[in-house]
Amino acid sequence: MSGAALAATAFAIALGAMFLRMPIGAAMLLTGVCGTWIITGSMVPALSALKTLTYDTFSSHSLSIIPLFLLMGQFATRSGLSESLFRAAADWVGHRRGGLAMAAVGACAGFGSVCGSSLATAATMGQVALPALRKSGYSGALSTGVLAAGGTLGILIPPSIVLVVYAVLTEQNIVKMFMAALIPGILAAIGYVITVSIYIRVVPGSAGELAPRKSMAERWQSLQGVWPVALIFALVIGGIYVGWFTPTEGAAVGAVATGLYALGTGRLDWSTFSACVLETAVASAMIYFIILGAATFNTFLALTQLPQAAADWAKVSGLSPLAILTLILIVYIILGCVMDSLSMMLLTIPVFFPVVMALDYGLNPEETAIWFGILVLIVVEVGLITPPVGLNLFIINSMAAGVRLSETYRGALPFVISDMVRTTILVMFPVITLWLVRVGF
Repeated sequence: MSGAALAATAFAIALGAMFLRMPIGAAMLLTGVCGTWIITGSMVPALSALKTLTYDTFSSHSLSIIPLFLLMGQFATRSGLSESLFRAAADWVGHRRGGLAMAAVGACAGFGSVCGSSLATAATMGQVALPALRKSGYSGALSTGVLAAGGTLGILIPPSIVLVVYAVLTEQNIVKMFMAALIPGILAAIGYVITVSIYIRVVPGSAGELAPRKSMAERWQSLQGVWPVALIFALVIGGIYVGWFTPTEGAAVGAVATGLYALGTGRLDWSTFSACVLETAVASAMIYFIILGAATFNTFLALTQLPQAAADWAKVSGLSPLAILTLILIVYIILGCVMDSLSMMLLTIPVFFPVVMALDYGLNPEETAIWFGILVLIVVEVGLITPPVGLNLFIINSMAAGVRLSETYRGALPFVISDMVRTTILVMFPVITLWLVRVGF
């Protein structure tokens, strides 16, 4: 069996194991070890590689940023920031048609700027905004669809756990990746607001009653509960951008600042703190195990020469670089219907990244890697709101009593279309993604 055929078989086995509910990290780890055993003809190289990979992977200083940002998100979830963000956004735009749904998008964007996780953003904002939307008469489809989509802003607006993993996996500068994600993240939020505005006109009766118009004094007063978010975001992301902190130091500062705010609100006692640390440890262990499994699987892929063969094929295929990139993004969207975002990225980047880097997009290699990373992040984000395994859809729908899952699917579809439009724009105009990187460095 050729290397490419063996790699294809291994992909099929790994995906099959995932569908059978085997933990994703274990599926990739076992497939990688067994594949290496088959290629080398001995178990010794496979076990030796596993020993080396374990140390090399977990001794990476860059990976320490993951538990720190996760802890920051845990503190933010329990500090009441989500309620303050939604209340402030509702005071400013709630009196408009579809205003509460737009406020939910704005609150998700704000919470995502101190969280870094889409699932946490969706779950937290769902608890806050969903009752208000339903009480005001918003349809089940729009209420759940907008919150599922808004939750995806958690991994697009810096800081982002998935973006950190991509940067570590492809050896890119985390600071530059964060800078490149900022404008696409803002565009995503604007696109969702526009989508809400179109949706309520195309589907009459989907928007609820208008909230009373607040006076300017009341609106400005509502912002008093939002200043911690702005301050923490400016301190962490701004500090990283201007060079006050390394990304890891910035994550530590953000975790401490968010923890102190939660403590100041009176919502962080010893039991809550212990729960935050425990949940952070569990989530970190899961992510680290998936990364180890992916590293083992990637070692096997390197032995099969599949990444290099795919890059060579791309060069001689006769297809334009843009056509190949489009095919790759379509594959991501299809995989996103059946896989979670992190495992999908870890499984495919070792194959697709060399292909993209081998082609000429009119950018230097570093810019190509950053631009591709943001595009991957966006289509991975789409996977969170596409059936049948859109995790955000399940999270929000589980909170919405009386709303069928099919309604949530229907409500999320316009936001998927918005994501497609935004992806097309960023593919055609890489400068949008790279402008801050070029200006800042």
